[in-house]
Amino acid sequence: MDHLEHLDKDLVDELAQVAREAVRDELREQTRKQRRTAALYAASGAVGLYAGAALALALGLVLALGLPGWAAALIMAAVLGVAAYLLRGAARSGSGHGTMASPGDGAAIGGTAPSAPPSGRGMPYPPTPPTAPGVPGAGVPEPGTGGPGPDPEAPHHRAR
Repeated sequence: MDHLEHLDKDLVDELAQVAREAVRDELREQTRKQRRTAALYAASGAVGLYAGAALALALGLVLALGLPGWAAALIMAAVLGVAAYLLRGAARSGSGHGTMASPGDGAAIGGTAPSAPPSGRGMPYPPTPPTAPGVPGAGVPEPGTGGPGPDPEAPHHRAR
């Protein structure tokens, strides 16, 4: 019987080794593909950057035909700055997947709840009645009457 247990242990160890090798090979193949894709994206970004620089230079040279060189360069810098600002704004408004809520996208972070949902339709929350239903006088307590819970202005004492 001990012989069979030894065979079972050897079989389990061998199967685990084969599974580890198969997973390792699959992960190597996936990372190889992802590295190639990342390199191609980086190369396309670099080529795009050079294309944009060449276009900006060409537009600056066209402006320099009718203006002094410094004025053409200043105008091109202003145009590129405005384009960068607009692209940044477009990136901020379009980034809604996988990010935390920011105060500008309708979330109530450190402020009050929005008066309308981001879609602009309907009320975001049901209205709150001024008093609890079925309980007379359960509305907002008058100042100085104690109300629910301890007074936040009262001094805090630690129990001994």
